Amino acid sequence: MKVNVLILGDIVGSPGRTIIKNKLKSFMEKEEIHFCIANGENAAAGAGITDQITKELFSYGVDVITMGDHVWDKKEKVHVLEIHKNIIRPLNYSPYAIGKGFVVVTSKLGHPIGVINLLGRVFMKPIDCPFRGVEKILGVLSNETPMIFVDMHAEATSEKIAMGLFLDGKVSAVVGTHTHVMTADEKILPKGTAYITDIGMTGPHESILGRKSDCVLKAIMTQMPTRFEVAENDVRINGVKIVVDSQTGRAENITRIEVKEAS
Repeated sequence: MKVNVLILGDIVGSPGRTIIKNKLKSFMEKEEIHFCIANGENAAAGAGITDQITKELFSYGVDVITMGDHVWDKKEKVHVLEIHKNIIRPLNYSPYAIGKGFVVVTSKLGHPIGVINLLGRVFMKPIDCPFRGVEKILGVLSNETPMIFVDMHAEATSEKIAMGLFLDGKVSAVVGTHTHVMTADEKILPKGTAYITDIGMTGPHESILGRKSDCVLKAIMTQMPTRFEVAENDVRINGVKIVVDSQTGRAENITRIEVKEAS
C-alpha cells in the first residue's frame, strides 16, 4: 500500500500557524495525505513553542511536531515535552535532557510511522553526534516499522547531504529544516530514501527568514542587539509530499509543495 506523508517546513509565528489553520486540512484532503509532520520550533513568536500552540497544531491536522535549536526558548518547555507524546526534540541532545528524540505514531491508514528529530553540529552550538545517535536508535525503530522519517535540523548543506547518504536505505526519508529556504534538490537516493536539503518555511516570505527585514538589517548594519519581530506578508506553506511503500519503507516519490495564503 502507498502511504502519502506531508512534511511541513518550519512554522514561523502567528502567520505560519494561521495559514496552517486555514489551509492544511483542505490541502490534505485534496492530496490524500495520510500522515503529517511539521517542524514547530519557531511557532511561538518565532522562537520555541507553547502548550497552547502545540494543541492548536495537532487540532489543525499535524500528527507529529519536530523541534530544533530553539526547543528550550519558552519557559513551558518542560510541560510541553513531557505532556504531549507526539512532540519530539532533537535526539542528540544530552540523554539527561527532558523529552525524547523519536516517536512512533499510527497513520490514518493504520500503519505505524517512525519520526526522528536530529540537530546538526556544523555552525551550531555544541551537541552530541547526530550520526552516532541515529545509528543507535534505528535498530529499535526498524523493529516497529519500515517507515521512518528524519528531520535533520541543521545549518550546513554538506552535513544534511551527508546524513541523507548515511541513512540511504535505512529510512524512508531525510528532510532538512532550519534554514527556511526551500532547496530544489529533492530526489530519491540510490537505495530508496527520499531526500531534500531544506523544505523551506511555513510563514511570511516577505521577510528575512520570517522576520521583519528592517529589524534584521538593523542588526546586520549596526552589530547591536535587535529584537527580531515576525513579519506578516506573503504567507505560504512550504514542504514536501513523500509517497512511501508501507511494506518496504522505500520512498517512491518526493514532491515540493507550496500553498499560498490567497490560493
